[in-house]
Amino acid sequence: MTSVEDYVARIEGTCGAERDVIVFLKYEKKDEAMANILKRAELKNSIAGIVFELAFRNFSFRLYSSGKIIFRSVKNKEELHEILAALLL
Repeated sequence: MTSVEDYVARIEGTCGAERDVIVFLKYEKKDEAMANILKRAELKNSIAGIVFELAFRNFSFRLYSSGKIIFRSVKNKEELHEILAALLL
């Protein structure tokens, strides 16, 4: 069974009202994870296929082709885990 931890290498930043959280995808799973995210989230803008501005539920975030995701205004780790699970699994 696949879990969020299979895709996520590490998470930096703190959750909170105006805090950004940076999620780094594992290199070996990056392409698969990015395909899943792009399939499920709504694309708002793309810059040269390198940076994707996306929206999912009530969250906006950026996905970089390097495998980095920056989420804005995530309240807590549980909420972040829920979003990642819905996007990746």
